[in-house]
Amino acid sequence: MGPIIRLAWQSLANRKTTAILTLLTVAISVTLLLGVEKVRTQAKSSFANTISETDLIVGSRSGQVNLLLYSVFRIGNATNNIDWQSFQEISQHRSVKWAIPISLGDSHRGFRVIGTNSDYFEHYRYGQKQPLELAQGEAFDSLFETVIGAEVAKKLDYKINDEIIIAHGISDQSFNRHDNLPFKIVGILEPTGTPVDRSVHVSLPAIEAIHVGWESGARLGPTPDAELLATQQFAPKQITAFMLGLNSKIQTFALQRYINTYTKEPLSAIMPGIALHELWGMMSVAEQALLVVSVFVVIAGLLGMLTSLLTSLNERRREMAILRAMGARPGHIFFLLTSEATLLTALGVTVGTSLLYLILMITQPIIQAQFGLLIPITAPTSHELLLLVLVQLAGMLVGIIPAIRAYQHSLSDGMTIKV
Repeated sequence: MGPIIRLAWQSLANRKTTAILTLLTVAISVTLLLGVEKVRTQAKSSFANTISETDLIVGSRSGQVNLLLYSVFRIGNATNNIDWQSFQEISQHRSVKWAIPISLGDSHRGFRVIGTNSDYFEHYRYGQKQPLELAQGEAFDSLFETVIGAEVAKKLDYKINDEIIIAHGISDQSFNRHDNLPFKIVGILEPTGTPVDRSVHVSLPAIEAIHVGWESGARLGPTPDAELLATQQFAPKQITAFMLGLNSKIQTFALQRYINTYTKEPLSAIMPGIALHELWGMMSVAEQALLVVSVFVVIAGLLGMLTSLLTSLNERRREMAILRAMGARPGHIFFLLTSEATLLTALGVTVGTSLLYLILMITQPIIQAQFGLLIPITAPTSHELLLLVLVQLAGMLVGIIPAIRAYQHSLSDGMTIKV
């Protein structure tokens, strides 16, 4: 078998232009297949790691996907608010270790404003239990201070000590801005690849202060200036949602049942992991579509290799006949052609995989900066290795088709080719 493999290699070297083009077709197909697979799996992983170490998210009575969307992903709005007294009572439950209140409803130039407190920066976790970290500055301490996410700072070119104006509601228009109450940026968070990057964080008292004189979404009364408001004490009356961390995971279901049957107002408590799984399941069509597209690209690459082998077969009929005349059996010719297809596929898989890692090394920081998606450069997973093995087997099967045709050619057929 060794001499036949060497002969297959020399045959490919003699047809190097065609062989290189075929190899590149397979390599690019493999690069795209693995690239789509890595993006798909990392997007799913990043999605699942948007929030971690939070046992329950509590909001007004609604579906768990809707509650997850507005509390974690800052998409949509709550059906109702939660009374501050309810939050205090539940947060003091014996099962609760920590609680993070969240107040939504305002925005800044398309980015959501989040009213919260210092527990947010202390207890919020994302990814693999990673805490929020400040790239610059510090957490807010005074009434009109804000901490912004990395994407907000990048897109709007903000720096520490810059001032921003918050608008009432999601639509940022001149008539609904709190333009007499600017907030000073005192901190910028490190990139997280989560909706935190696209959020503007202020204190809960600040949310109350800027809405003095506003009723039902409209400015109905005089709005005091910042100096006057800073001398007053503000306590939240309502919040949008809150996150809970428990002393023990075993207590999760009992506390969830207690909140869902809370008698003072209708509330819903959801487990983020289950809600994330349900939400991702709703988007599985797009996930599968990516995989199907990449599979078809690989099929197109293998068909290109088949076309190349079949096209060259007619040109090599005399070569096959000479090999037969020198003592090669039909089985040797069959193995020669399947070896060529196997070599081309193996080289294509190797080059394609190497090309993918080269592209990742160059584009990884760009993808993370632009899309907040970190694609780690790690060894191929077992699933990716299985895909590569399937591509290799498919390449070998493709080589069988021209090999069968060459096997069926007689010795005299190759010696008397009609032009």
